[in-house]
Amino acid sequence: MSGAERIRRARWAVAAVFCVHGAVAGSFATRVPWIQDHTSASAAQLGLALAFPALGASVAMPMAGRVSHRFGSRTALRLLLSLWTLALVLPALAPDLVLLCLALAVYGATSGMADVVMNALGVETENRLGRSIMSSLHGWWSAGALIGSAAGTLAAHLGSDARLHHLLAALTLTALGLTVCGGVLDVRAEEDESPPPRFALPPAAALLIGAVGFCAVFAEGASLDWSAVYLREQLGSSAGVAAASTTGFALTMALARFAGDRVVDRLGPVRTVRGGGVLATAGGLLVVLAGHPAVAMAGFALMGLGIAVVVPLAFAAAGRSGPNPSQAIAGVATVTYTSGLIAPSVIGGLADLTSLVTSFALVSALAFGLVLCAGALRGGPARIGADRAGTKASPAPERKT
Repeated sequence: MSGAERIRRARWAVAAVFCVHGAVAGSFATRVPWIQDHTSASAAQLGLALAFPALGASVAMPMAGRVSHRFGSRTALRLLLSLWTLALVLPALAPDLVLLCLALAVYGATSGMADVVMNALGVETENRLGRSIMSSLHGWWSAGALIGSAAGTLAAHLGSDARLHHLLAALTLTALGLTVCGGVLDVRAEEDESPPPRFALPPAAALLIGAVGFCAVFAEGASLDWSAVYLREQLGSSAGVAAASTTGFALTMALARFAGDRVVDRLGPVRTVRGGGVLATAGGLLVVLAGHPAVAMAGFALMGLGIAVVVPLAFAAAGRSGPNPSQAIAGVATVTYTSGLIAPSVIGGLADLTSLVTSFALVSALAFGLVLCAGALRGGPARIGADRAGTKASPAPERKT
């Protein structure tokens, strides 16, 4: 197999990994109402439990680089992705709030570690291809979330037990994950290369970029974990219709991310994010003002469309924000993904104090922050400037594989 063919194979293998990872998240999100009923948790208690993935991820994510450094990226990804897919079974098994919190801590830890390794491999593959693929990789994550949430919607509509549903999903996704990991790049550290630091703070220039990602990922996390609960409790929809709102949100995000590279090439990153912020804000306002489930579902779908490409653009901008691109990307990734993990608990706590309507008013306000802060992404991915100058960006030099 030639080097070019190997890179193309690795590109599709890492896309499949993103898809499997997203399917776990989608499978979990649609059954949050079932888990809430099973544990007899209030909105505030559910919000507290949904903070534990953030705690688990915060502790575990810095270790992902060291696992990859020691075993190589392919073996590390096989291990960490399998732990993540199998962790799907834990939340539904929890009979009470305490065990649910512990289960979600493990769920978040395995999610965060797998996420770090697969995004690092995505960036490495993108560098070797010499063209942008991160938006479409995140599109495959959204496609996986769509598949997982569609299966969850069907399971909820049929009234199935989430424990059985998640066991079958976990076994299937683990087998798929082990299979597709065989095709990813196997990046290994040089013999004299020191292990990565345990934690990387973004440089000052990347802080505003992190704020842009924070706003987008907060809206994504809130919508994935609370859209079904919102439709059921606020608008009185059935369990099947409520779960379908998560599916619609994931669908629009997937479509927008697959088209994202071409949109950014045409409009540039700043105008793309500002336009997306307008769409996401309008979607949030639809959710807040909705008097019918269909209107709220349209609002969630519009939010997904608006925020879809923000995180890939934040990663690209972080790489240009200072003399140490890897440190900036790692720091911004920590900020953005932590936002998604804490968003559900913030929404739940605010809902208990006020209402879910007020919670999504906050989401709308943060979505408008994309309009205000989009200038932090000025310049766009490096290849945009090269394309407009009539040249092509050069692939990054290969590392040891």
